[in-house]
Amino acid sequence: MVSLKLASTDKERQDAFAVRRTVFVEEQGVPLHIELDEGDETAVHFIAYDGEQPIAAGRIRDIGEGTGKVERVCVLPEYRGKRLGQRMMVMLEDHARGVGLSKIRLNAQSHAQEFYKKIGYTVTSPEFLDAGIPHRAMEKSLEPAEQSAHAATDEQL
Repeated sequence: MVSLKLASTDKERQDAFAVRRTVFVEEQGVPLHIELDEGDETAVHFIAYDGEQPIAAGRIRDIGEGTGKVERVCVLPEYRGKRLGQRMMVMLEDHARGVGLSKIRLNAQSHAQEFYKKIGYTVTSPEFLDAGIPHRAMEKSLEPAEQSAHAATDEQL
């Protein structure tokens, strides 16, 4: 069974880092020192499991003025196309609402911008390179928590 949750233990955070290393470092060639950064210390991390196997991850940081920044959203190749990215974004957005954030910003890899557009994000920048990969800045305003129809911390699929 696939489950998504807030990474509340050191093991869960390490599992999230392992998924990120697989996707960003091994698959996409991002240097490890760029992938694992100082943002990991202040971010809230989320992890998805298929049974005991970590399969997807993401993080969010409060960057001030009621805004959260979603980063490092990734799904292992063999689990793509199963709506895990969308489910991860729902969890990240619900967390943001729960802590009083009203907007989310993210830097989407350009190939993924259509995914983010489908879930309500708008492009706010021209294309730029980050770790040698084309990106676009995007953002979304969030409705208040009481208007959200999503669960807040742990979701079973």
